[in-house]
Amino acid sequence: MALIASRLHLVWIGTVCGKLKTDYRYSNTLGWNTFPVPTLTEKNKADLTACAEDILLAREAHFPATIADLYDPEKMPENLRAAHDRNDEVLERIYIGRRFKNDTERLEKLFDMYTKMTTSPSARGKLAKS
Repeated sequence: MALIASRLHLVWIGTVCGKLKTDYRYSNTLGWNTFPVPTLTEKNKADLTACAEDILLAREAHFPATIADLYDPEKMPENLRAAHDRNDEVLERIYIGRRFKNDTERLEKLFDMYTKMTTSPSARGKLAKS
């Protein structure tokens, strides 16, 4: 969940899946299956799990607010915003050791990883079998 809830994943989805009007289109084949993820250590997994739990707990603290209520940019609860910011920071440090400067830098890194992921000998073998 920490990956899907991140700015990094949102930028990827917006680029590879596109939008219909202002809504993101989500495709597991185009979006999730192609999303480059570095090898995660046990500590990375534990940190990301804690971030996901913090996001869920922040949402729960505002029950019965809807997702639309919670994610209204002008009304987003501060604890939920902080949980998402922390999630982004943890994930981006896993990817490059620091926060990304902007979405362009995020996409450059993701497409670099995607290129390596799809041109490695093991990836070519998996693609040939599908």
